[in-house]
Amino acid sequence: MKRTIAMAALLAVGALTLSACGGPAATTPAADPSAAEPAGQNITLWLAGGDTPDALREYLKTEYNKATGGTLTIEEQSWGDLVAKLTTSLPDAANTPDVVEVGNTQSPTFTNVGAFADISDMYAELGGDKLLQSFVEVGKVDGKNYTLPYYFGSRYMFYRKDVWKAAGVEVPTTLDEFNKAVVTIAEKNPNNIKDFSGFFIGGQDWRNGISWVFANGGDLAKYENGQWTSTLSDPNTIKGLQQLQDIQKAASNAPSTAKDESPWLYINDSDAVTNDDGTVTETSFNAATIMAPGWAHWSIGDLVKNDEGTEVRQWNSDKFGVFVLPGNDGKPAPVFAGGSNIGISAASQKQEGARELLKIIFSAEYQQLLGQNGLGPANSDYTSALGDDEFAKALTESASNSKLTPAAPGWATVEGSMKLEEFFSKVSDGGDIAALAAEYDAIITPMLNGS
Repeated sequence: MKRTIAMAALLAVGALTLSACGGPAATTPAADPSAAEPAGQNITLWLAGGDTPDALREYLKTEYNKATGGTLTIEEQSWGDLVAKLTTSLPDAANTPDVVEVGNTQSPTFTNVGAFADISDMYAELGGDKLLQSFVEVGKVDGKNYTLPYYFGSRYMFYRKDVWKAAGVEVPTTLDEFNKAVVTIAEKNPNNIKDFSGFFIGGQDWRNGISWVFANGGDLAKYENGQWTSTLSDPNTIKGLQQLQDIQKAASNAPSTAKDESPWLYINDSDAVTNDDGTVTETSFNAATIMAPGWAHWSIGDLVKNDEGTEVRQWNSDKFGVFVLPGNDGKPAPVFAGGSNIGISAASQKQEGARELLKIIFSAEYQQLLGQNGLGPANSDYTSALGDDEFAKALTESASNSKLTPAAPGWATVEGSMKLEEFFSKVSDGGDIAALAAEYDAIITPMLNGS
């Protein structure tokens, strides 16, 4: 597919209206990287959400100042607002961030409309083929690199060892065994818990649900003859959706409206959730198994007080365990790989400073810091920094066969439309899968191609 330089209307989703605007090449051409020196350039980095710890942020600021004498300002953007803010800010040379973290599934939309600078000449220097290639691909157009992987966080299973043992069920080695195991646990409900789930998976949780699609050889979309097409009606996709629907009916009491947010609330013995109105809702243990990105382990465990008197979660290996969702082919099931890409705004007037920052981010020191903080390093040479505990092993193993969502230019539109949440919710409610798949294929296909 050809890269459109004009920053056209990126998305028009529900209440989110994104206006068309002239691209950097048309209105405010970025400075020639060879024409400026990084010395003294003050630049801005946008980070999405709070996954990058404060210590790593301070490291970047300090190292950037050492390297250039300039100041790095880091601004955190919420995931919910990120696409809207990028759409208005990236083309505006006066207001654009210089370097941007973007979700790996959002990257194709922005790279295909010319939002990011070409960094192909840095590819080898920043890690080359040692970088996580599935993330590299979603940041590439016409063979050129526009964004590169920042970190990955694959998904795996967290389970209550005590409940599985009480139900007489072993950790599965195949997907079929897993599907049967969680149904058995739900039926036995050894602790006699109300609204108990052998496996808690929300009706709208497509990010975890697509694992069953991928494991059965299905997919969400395909690119053929210059066109992206939604493939929910593919027989392999339907097979995976049928398995998912069966599990949701027999093993999960998660609401059909539940997404993939904070599933650890249901596997912990007790927890507290602060609602939008400031009230606090107490939750309690009612799930034997959940699926979540690896960093969820910081939120799972017994509630204890640390030295400062603050209540924190402490992992209890006698009560909790992890395992990788198995496929039926002797490999881990293909799960959706979470994580981010990073790139330089094409409209930035501080290209050299931005490029210096990328060198720091992809340095051995920073890559190892990512791993030491539980974030999968972009460069495979440094995954050992994750350690050798059960979480590191599960993260590395689950990522070995992980997949991303389609690299379609309109994929961010699809996500923003919430049509996948809508579709998966109807499937979980027992809807006719074939009929729903045909209906939503017709809705999603135009979105994939920017229509």
